[in-house]
Amino acid sequence: MTQDNAFSRRAALKLGASLGVTFLASPALGAAEAKRKLVVIICRGAMDGLSVSPPIGDANYYALRGPIAIPADAALKLDGDFALHPKLAGIYALTQAGQARIAPAVAIPERIRSHFEAQDLLESGGDHLYATTTGWLNRALSVQSGGVTALAVGAQEPLILRGPSPIQSWSPGGKVTQDMARISTVLQDLYASDPMLSRAFASGMQTEAMAETFSGDGTMNAPVQPQRAAHDYAVTTAKFLTQAGGPSIAVLSLDGYDTHAGQGAVNGQLANHLRNLDDVVNGLHDGLGDSWSNTAIIAVTEFGRTAHINGTGGTDHGTASTMILAGGALRRGGIIGDWPTLADTKLFENRDLAPTLDVRQVFKGVLRDHMGLEARALDETVFPGSSAAPALNGLIA
Repeated sequence: MTQDNAFSRRAALKLGASLGVTFLASPALGAAEAKRKLVVIICRGAMDGLSVSPPIGDANYYALRGPIAIPADAALKLDGDFALHPKLAGIYALTQAGQARIAPAVAIPERIRSHFEAQDLLESGGDHLYATTTGWLNRALSVQSGGVTALAVGAQEPLILRGPSPIQSWSPGGKVTQDMARISTVLQDLYASDPMLSRAFASGMQTEAMAETFSGDGTMNAPVQPQRAAHDYAVTTAKFLTQAGGPSIAVLSLDGYDTHAGQGAVNGQLANHLRNLDDVVNGLHDGLGDSWSNTAIIAVTEFGRTAHINGTGGTDHGTASTMILAGGALRRGGIIGDWPTLADTKLFENRDLAPTLDVRQVFKGVLRDHMGLEARALDETVFPGSSAAPALNGLIA
């Protein structure tokens, strides 16, 4: 995720050309659908689950990890077996309030160690690579009642939201110049005779107008302290979700989790990115206000990393990783799924944490019990060919 020193509204030209997205007005939501919020955070680069939620009770953890293991006296203990990385202090506070949980051994349905292919499978929701070209969350929109819409946050539309269902998009951008402001007027006239383009353009400008109101001064140009950038980025995202008639679903992408070297333990490359993740979740919490009680957040990555530390103080591409669930709609509970242990005989291909849960089981459990999707639609449309990976029960209060 880019941490700019300032947030500002984007010019219409940049919205239409560089973002490459569709802005369409959303139908009126039903009362129940409007209240329920879902945020998916994709941590790109293969986030190391063994550092996110160190298995401090596993006898093999410290021997495998050496200097990048999270010290027991620094780890934020969840129970006798698991903890959270010390940079996840805000998420830890949510766990203590019963509003965050971890699934420490989840994976996509195929054993892939290519970032591109694994992210494709994670976001498409197919049962095998390239089974579908649309995203599972876009397909969820197509079967969701009540006119629920989604917001893509960032400079690119993620695969998870690609498909026929219309979405909105917003990204922090550069300051609008007087010339660029004039361009928006020209484009408005140019698109006036085209029903589709004029509607899309008008909706995009409406989205930007909405974003302006979140800054307090109408410009979104106030400087943001670097250490607050991720938090404030998430607060603005949350404001979109709380607007009347606004989207109920948002997707954010965080980059930089490919820690082949210099991964570090309490401090270092990974720690900095985990702090960003923590700031994003806390920003959503702060920005959502009363809507937090009706919100579910899923933070997921394409695959985990090797159980062993490598020769450059990092880790290589692995298999299972940790998924974080948060939100006021979450059901209080402990660890989600089983723990395979880090014993030599239990490692996948003698190198990786073995998965005990399919990511689709968690996605389906949240979509069914939080967003109201039917089991058949989940098995056949949203995640085609997934009947062998049933929705997980007990995730939503």
